[in-house]
Amino acid sequence: MEAVLEQVEQLPALLAVSRSALVRDWDSLTLDRALEWARYFQHLHDRFRTRPRLREALGRRLRRGQPSSLLGFPHLGRCPQLLGLALLENRALPPAACRRLIHSLLQPPGAEAGPEPRSLVLLARRKAASRLLALPRGPPRPPEGMEPQLQAEAQLLLSRLREEGQEAEPAEEAAGRLRWLSGVLEQLSQPRAFEVAAAALLLLRQGSGAEQAGGGGRDGNSLDGNQASGTGDGCVAGPLLSWLLGNLERFSAFCLFLPGSLLASLAGHYSQLSRPYLDLLTSWGSHLLYDPLQGQWVKSCFDEAELSWDELRERFTCLCQGSALLKGQTQAALKLLKAQEGDFKVCGLSVWTDLLMEVEEYLRKAAER
Repeated sequence: MEAVLEQVEQLPALLAVSRSALVRDWDSLTLDRALEWARYFQHLHDRFRTRPRLREALGRRLRRGQPSSLLGFPHLGRCPQLLGLALLENRALPPAACRRLIHSLLQPPGAEAGPEPRSLVLLARRKAASRLLALPRGPPRPPEGMEPQLQAEAQLLLSRLREEGQEAEPAEEAAGRLRWLSGVLEQLSQPRAFEVAAAALLLLRQGSGAEQAGGGGRDGNSLDGNQASGTGDGCVAGPLLSWLLGNLERFSAFCLFLPGSLLASLAGHYSQLSRPYLDLLTSWGSHLLYDPLQGQWVKSCFDEAELSWDELRERFTCLCQGSALLKGQTQAALKLLKAQEGDFKVCGLSVWTDLLMEVEEYLRKAAER
């Protein structure tokens, strides 16, 4: 078994070489040997996929000495596609080796002529995803309207996350999916990564992702931790939420960038987001100061990446327009904050008193319409 582990440990090096200028010296024979190794790794995946301890051992060996590696046991099953994609995108590959590669992908060893090989279908999907995610961006726009380009990127991300989670059962595989997701999103500009993550969560909520899990999310109920664990999409929403919530600075930037209506929608369907979002709004509100000359609350420091009074009021109002549960949670939070600051009844003494009065006035007028 140790010999097998030592062989698996060479996979990161093989993939690294396939992306480097070293392939300019490859001939057809060298290419065939590389593809044979890729098929061997795929064979190991098929052989050990039902043996959790060996899966974990192989996954650990893949990451040995490479703590930032995105590779895990599921990647062994896609070695021919991963290697083929890296070589196809490497312009240093000589023409003869490139022709040999294309021939091997179109007609892999043992495949019969006729139906399109599954490996080619997967390779085409990887290629399309890499091209799409690499397109140059204009000024970022919030994903409120869900433009087609953004929807396509989010669907591709969901599709890959589902594939990553299909074989996962040990906790290490969940960590592997999170590492993979972080690696993908951190290649994008931060605003675009936030758009894609939010759009993916919206697609999950609407049950209209690229590869829908049977019937999940159609009833509009909140996808909390308990519900997620009982559906295929729980393996998809979990890494997205962990990526957002695992870093306070990232989550703060995410909430600053996206509009209040979208954040309220996400908080209403993913209960893991509602409490951290309210805590963040509380932190921002606590930094506002009352200016008696202007008769309003102002930022204590204009250079700080925080919300103004009007923006904060709009965020709390959006939360109170959501589900009954989210509305109740938001009003309860405001009442508690108001009580903690002295339970004042007049304006200008507590930002929470003023916010609660504004929100309740808005809800009263909305109920009268």
